[in-house]
Formats: sequence, structure tokens, C-alpha cells
Amino acid sequence: MSVVSKAAVGPGRSRPRGGSRESRTAPRPFHRRTRTPWIYLAPALVVLGGLLVYPVYQLGLISFLEYTQAQVSGGEPTSFQGFGNYRTLFSDPEFWRVLAATVVFAGACVVSTLLVGCALAVLLTRVRAVPRLALMLAALGAWATPAVTGSTVWLLLFDADFGPVNRILGLGDHSWTYGRYSAFLLVLLEVVWCSFPFVMVTVYAGIRSVPAEVLEAAALDGASQWRIWRSVLAPMLRPILTVVTIQSVIWDFKVFTQIYVMTGGGGIAGQNLVLNVYAYQKAFASSQYSLGSAIGVVMLLILLAVTLGYLRLLRRQGEEL
Repeated sequence: MSVVSKAAVGPGRSRPRGGSRESRTAPRPFHRRTRTPWIYLAPALVVLGGLLVYPVYQLGLISFLEYTQAQVSGGEPTSFQGFGNYRTLFSDPEFWRVLAATVVFAGACVVSTLLVGCALAVLLTRVRAVPRLALMLAALGAWATPAVTGSTVWLLLFDADFGPVNRILGLGDHSWTYGRYSAFLLVLLEVVWCSFPFVMVTVYAGIRSVPAEVLEAAALDGASQWRIWRSVLAPMLRPILTVVTIQSVIWDFKVFTQIYVMTGGGGIAGQNLVLNVYAYQKAFASSQYSLGSAIGVVMLLILLAVTLGYLRLLRRQGEEL
């Protein structure tokens, strides 16, 4: 290198090779950073679109049409009814009776499932390894049992003639499925039995992630087990409890198999009907597919409203979800 070129560069300097370091470590463009996650999510979104979005679209479309067995068989043309099916549905007193029964029954199932699941999750942290393993296996067995099988087993246990429960309790030939409230109670017990393992396992995993020092400090301060759960564990497990609550609401609000199997399609004179079974009767037993679809849309909107309302309430309380 000549003296002139060295002077031009200056002492202690060298010519850049391959660009500056700042240019090599420059952040990627914003649109590329935001596009990458969607590329990874695209396959799952396509599957969900086919399995969820299109059926919901068809459900909503049929609810605005006159769609009975005559239209299915091609005997009569399909006609647009607008909100006529919804007006027919909302003017039916039976719909409001079934809706009220569904809300009360689902609420009782959700509360019972959360109480049993959370209590057993705390119990798992207090027992030794062998009892813990036995309880986990028993709970997972109940969780893995198909709903039809579990409902049939519970019917046999509470059978009026051969069930062992009546013999143990000395109830004779008492029929649990004859009365409205006893039938709902029997179904509630079966729903809680097959649903609490999800809550138990999820909450137990959350408790195990809580630092042991926090629980030890609360115990040293003289807090009881109930106070530790209410003031320490429950606030720290709020995101997990939110997930299991919303999941339980969705599951219990749309219960079908347990009611249909254990009450014979809705009980005597429909006294144990819930919205899912009511929609099935309207759509398939009466061939009023448009009314059944309208009931399905109403159920979807109710679940969306409950979920969004619950999440909004938590956001107002300052919870990060």
C-alpha cells in the first residue's frame, strides 16, 4: 500500500471487509419477523379451518333456512327463513325451561369438578409416592373411560333391582332415574367422576411449580392449609385455574352422552333435557334440522359470551393471561 493510500485511510484504520458489524447484525425487517410465526401455524390453521370453521358456517347457514326431511329428500325446495327459526325457538316455553336447567346443571357440574379436582391435587402433594401413584392411575383410568361405558357402569351401580348402592344405603328398589332431581344428581356424579382428573392433574402440576420456600414461609407464619390455598396458591395458580374453569364450562354445558344414556334420552316427559339433547331431538327425532341448528348456534354464542366475559373480568382485575 502506498503512502498516499495509507494517509487517506488514516493511522490505526483498515478498510472494511464484507461490510460493517452493524450491517451484519441488523434486525430483520418487521414484516419478515411477523410473517414467520404464521408460516409455522399455517398447517394447524388449515386443519382447524376444515374441522371447525366450515361446520360452524354450515350450522349457521342451516339455522336461517327451512330445512326439514322434505328438503333433505328433495321433495320440497329449500327456502330462506331469516330469523324465523330463532323466533320460533324463543317463543317456545320448553326452550327456556331447558336452557335454565342446562345453566343450573352445568354450573353445579363445574363447581363440583373444580372443588374435587383442586382438593385431590392438594392431597397429592401431601401423600407419599405409592399412594400418589395409585390415586393418579385411578384418576387417569376414570378420565380414559369412554362416556358411554362410564354412564352404563354408573347405571348398573345405581340400578333399582341389582345395584349395590341401594343395598349398601338400604334404599330397597329406589329408582334414581325416575325423579327429576335424583336423575340430575346421578348424572352430575358421573360427569364429575370423568372430569375431575383433568383438573387434578393440571392443578397438581401447577402446585409443583410453586417454589417450596413460599409455602414454607406461609406455614412458618402460622397459616392453615386452607389459608395457604386461598391466599398463596390460588392467586399464583390463577392462569391455570382460568384454563380449567373455561374448559369445564365448555364440557359441562354441552353434555350429551351422560344425559342421553342415563336418563333414556332426556328423562320421563323430557324432565332431564339439556340443550344438547334438546337440539338432538329437534334435529333428528323430529327432522327439524333448522331448529336444531338454531339451538346449536345459541349454545355457541352463550359459550363465547361466558368465556369472553370471564377473561374480561380477569383482565380488569389485573391478571395477565
